[in-house]
Amino acid sequence: MAMTTVYVIKKVNNPKFPYRLTIRRGEKTLLALMVQDRWPGQKGNIFCIREEGRKLEPPEEELERVPVLAIHRYGQRLSIVLDRAKNKRCDFLFLTKRYKTKEGEYEQIFWRTQKALTERKTRFKLTTYHLGTLNIVVDSAEKYAWRFPGAIIEKMQLPVGDYALKHKSGIIAVIERKTFDNLLAEFGRMAVFHQQLGELSTYKHAAVVIEANYSDFLNPTKLRFYKPSFAVKAIGEIYALHPGLTVFFAGNRKLANEWAHRFFEAVDAHEMDKPNEKVAEVVAEYGLPAASKGGTYMEMKEKIFSLLPREFTFLHVKGKFPHVSETRIRKVLGELEEEGVLKRQRRGRQNIWQVKGLN
Repeated sequence: MAMTTVYVIKKVNNPKFPYRLTIRRGEKTLLALMVQDRWPGQKGNIFCIREEGRKLEPPEEELERVPVLAIHRYGQRLSIVLDRAKNKRCDFLFLTKRYKTKEGEYEQIFWRTQKALTERKTRFKLTTYHLGTLNIVVDSAEKYAWRFPGAIIEKMQLPVGDYALKHKSGIIAVIERKTFDNLLAEFGRMAVFHQQLGELSTYKHAAVVIEANYSDFLNPTKLRFYKPSFAVKAIGEIYALHPGLTVFFAGNRKLANEWAHRFFEAVDAHEMDKPNEKVAEVVAEYGLPAASKGGTYMEMKEKIFSLLPREFTFLHVKGKFPHVSETRIRKVLGELEEEGVLKRQRRGRQNIWQVKGLN
């Protein structure tokens, strides 16, 4: 059973920061801040400081304890969604500023609510701005490839998809391109197509971009071999069986190319944007629900249950994933233990994992 993450507010004996806000996952504290009020409310913004290294005088009185539904990073913001009807969305903005009169940097942390973000009148501003050069891989089978001006283009055979965004750590985004006729052809072999989309979904950022409008699949004169009712049911099935996959109907080739270009720019900017150390730490510790994880997690989970024996050691797993760090392997094994699909036993000097079942 997965550990519950909770948001806790306590009243403490501190005149400047009379409340302590913590986010805990099991016995581990992911975030601990000293705050000036129980909730930003009408103020919109509350200045916070980290608790680390600060002495708290007893007594402490717990005022709230609420389950956390989600934690995400958007640039320098740590976004939190709480499991309650009101006052459920907020974020923490972590800023690093340079001193004006001396060397060094200092940190500013602001706690903001959804209402404050909505009412704040600022210039139009996005979370991601791309400043670098894209490194794009085009599948060698693409005959009339999309164009990405200013990007470094490499042609090679991709394991899945037609276009990929390459980073220092490897491929971080993949796009499967479909014309109207391509997608109609896939309707005739849906079982195989679902396998391909499942593989595509293992990447953190993945999309299917269709050079047609959704309305085209309701037009009997264009469909020829299929009824509109079947075509839209097939599209609905794609969405239902692959909920983490972005499926975009671009309308035509030019707009599909443009969408793909901006998608890759946004992904690259997000990955290049170095988050505040604390934001990155909280997101890494919190993780993601098992059903929405992709990349290495899904690849390892699939191979553990398909290629390894019912009992296996760490070296068995390492042999199947020579490109994955030992730290990452141990983290995935620990997550599968939490899900209840693996059980660990100590035999002599080594750990043995037993497969209990696949969810």
